[in-house]
Amino acid sequence: MGLNASVLAIDAGNSKTDVAVVAADGTVLATARGGGFRPPAVGVSTAVDTIADAVARAYAAAGVTSVAHVSACLANADLPVEEEQLTAALHARAWGGTVAVRNDTFAILRAGVAEPRGVAVVCGAGINCVGMRPDGRTARFPAIGRISGDWGGGWALAEEALWHAARAEDGRGAPTRLARTLPAHFGLDSMYALIEALHLEHVEYGRRHELTPVMFATAAEGDTVARSIVDRLADEVVTMATVALTRLDLLDEEVPVLLGGGVLTAGHARLDTGVRDRLAARAPKAVPRVVTASPVLGAALLGLDHLNASPEAQDRTKAHWQRPQLPTP
Repeated sequence: MGLNASVLAIDAGNSKTDVAVVAADGTVLATARGGGFRPPAVGVSTAVDTIADAVARAYAAAGVTSVAHVSACLANADLPVEEEQLTAALHARAWGGTVAVRNDTFAILRAGVAEPRGVAVVCGAGINCVGMRPDGRTARFPAIGRISGDWGGGWALAEEALWHAARAEDGRGAPTRLARTLPAHFGLDSMYALIEALHLEHVEYGRRHELTPVMFATAAEGDTVARSIVDRLADEVVTMATVALTRLDLLDEEVPVLLGGGVLTAGHARLDTGVRDRLAARAPKAVPRVVTASPVLGAALLGLDHLNASPEAQDRTKAHWQRPQLPTP
């Protein structure tokens, strides 16, 4: 195989999958994109089929049939037993000699740091936090929803906004403009009408996530209740980061705290300021930074870490994603 096939990097999220074939010297030989990776919805085998389609196209473009190491960062790999199950499923596909499966949050973390050292908080549809040290120690949370103590992410924010808006309209809660802005998004004139539309699925369940930007816009206009939701999210982000730093004995060291995912990279001023101010108070040496690099870069770097690749090889891989990208096939 030599330089032609060292790492297969996989970043598989709920909405899309990116793969890359990387040589030992860090050259990116091929990339491909596939559909979302959702084992809880479709089963492990069908979910891995989605990855397999993208891998086949990337291998064909690179002119290889296998690699030395498969570095896979996968959504829904939240518990050790799930990582083991997914590792076995990927190993059975014979894409490479060794396979390492991690939660996809690790890809965002590794994409934003010069070495495997730091903490990342990702807030998109859900919320998660991971941390790592070069010696292999990691910190993480189950991150499977309210039953594991989580709060945050686009779905939770929309649900919280709906709760406050409903109570404001019927008098159980404090007044808030959310009672008008949320139904107005769907062309409705009251929360009662929106509740009915959601319950009877006249508005599709999946469209609830559209209310999260509405909540942020209402907060930006000065609404007290909407602002309280944003502030609660800032608290949650910093709490997760601080706990991870403490577990890794990094609280007293200058260390990056990476912020990723659609909610944390959207440029919401109050949220950004709230996170930075709270982090400065609770972890003064932490250095917050928004990560916009492609997560598949992180999966590739983790693969190169596994193979003890040179710094030059890692820099070459990083350079591939730092230049303007053509559409991925």
